[in-house]
Amino acid sequence: MKQLKLGLPKGSLQDATYNLMQKAGFKISGSSRSYMPNIDDPEIQVILIRAQEMARYVELGAIDAGITGYDWIIENNASVVEIAELLYAKQGMRPVRWVLAVPEQSKFKSVKDLQGKKIATEAVQITNRYLKKNKVTCDVEFSWGATEIKPPTLVDAIVELTETGSSLRANNLKIIDTVLESTTRLIMNNEASKDKWKRAKVEAISTLMKGALAAESKVGLKLNAPVNKKDAVLKILPSMKNPTISTLTDSKWCAIETVLDESKVRELIPALKKAGAEDIIEYPLNKVIL
Repeated sequence: MKQLKLGLPKGSLQDATYNLMQKAGFKISGSSRSYMPNIDDPEIQVILIRAQEMARYVELGAIDAGITGYDWIIENNASVVEIAELLYAKQGMRPVRWVLAVPEQSKFKSVKDLQGKKIATEAVQITNRYLKKNKVTCDVEFSWGATEIKPPTLVDAIVELTETGSSLRANNLKIIDTVLESTTRLIMNNEASKDKWKRAKVEAISTLMKGALAAESKVGLKLNAPVNKKDAVLKILPSMKNPTISTLTDSKWCAIETVLDESKVRELIPALKKAGAEDIIEYPLNKVIL
């Protein structure tokens, strides 16, 4: 039996990835200390690898495909095939940023002010490219962690990954520039991508995961409406394409079903009720395949 070696990120992205895989239809289980968890698809072998190293192992062919950040692809200068962009992170469905941050009370206002200074970061190559682009020379050192506590005693500034900026603010740091914006990516090894079976398998996983992501912010809505009030109801009701409309046994009534943004539901339901809709049902979605 053919099998795909799939790398999933160990660490901060792990829980979010497991949840997304489950919504996509894959159940992953195993000890929290295991780096080779079980998955209910015999055609997939899952291996947990730190996101920082994923692109390198995919490039080398140790694994066929993997999930990592665009930032780590750039940091490793990895030659891989990108199958999909998956817009999710540890805390939400949005990109993350590598930012240049300095002490709140410092006089540094831009990267130009850091000429000849010391910067700590885990993303050394990304930082060096950024500095070169801005024609600034700094001493860039690799940080093993707890980077936020290093300025101003150990370094003058840091380049750190953030979603909300809360950790930086808690450590009295201010952001003076965005170095790189990054999203999660599903990637493949160049040779593995030429294998028709492996490519099709990864693209199927991609379709399911993107469908699960698309469903995160949406809900389904069912309702009944008198035929003579149908147009008034439809005028209020947004839809991804067009609502599904069915005639009920009582020809004076019709059933309407659609998918819409969850954020709009609380405003729409009272308006729909006022327009004549009845029997309104809101339900969650696992996947929306566009």
